[in-house]
Amino acid sequence: MPDPGQPPLFAPTTAQIEQLALAALSRLPDPFRDHLRHVVLFVQDFADEAVLADLDIDDPFGLTGLYSGRPVGEPAQTGDAPPTIHLFRRPLLDEWVETGVALDALITHVVVHEVGHHFGLSDLDMHVLEDMVAP
Repeated sequence: MPDPGQPPLFAPTTAQIEQLALAALSRLPDPFRDHLRHVVLFVQDFADEAVLADLDIDDPFGLTGLYSGRPVGEPAQTGDAPPTIHLFRRPLLDEWVETGVALDALITHVVVHEVGHHFGLSDLDMHVLEDMVAP
């Protein structure tokens, strides 16, 4: 059995990152969870080049998460794709190593930030929500 005080031998997989993100989403208060049941969660190693270009980001390690879709309260239009939250594994892992923040706390931070965009929350509101759902 590995020593809990030692770092893992292997980097967490996309499936493990997804589990941590789903756990963060499950800790959100009911009104948020109710609205998020149609939001699709994706975990991939990096954002694709087109997304990075659209956001004017040169370094693929510069984007840890992204919300896409209409915020709550805006009427849906025919042909709208479902709202999505993308988490980008490699940038998350780099930030985890660089900051020393626990991975579940880092993923919770990014998930809450992306959820905040869905709900149109201010940065202060996102911090309050993050404190409520911290692992």
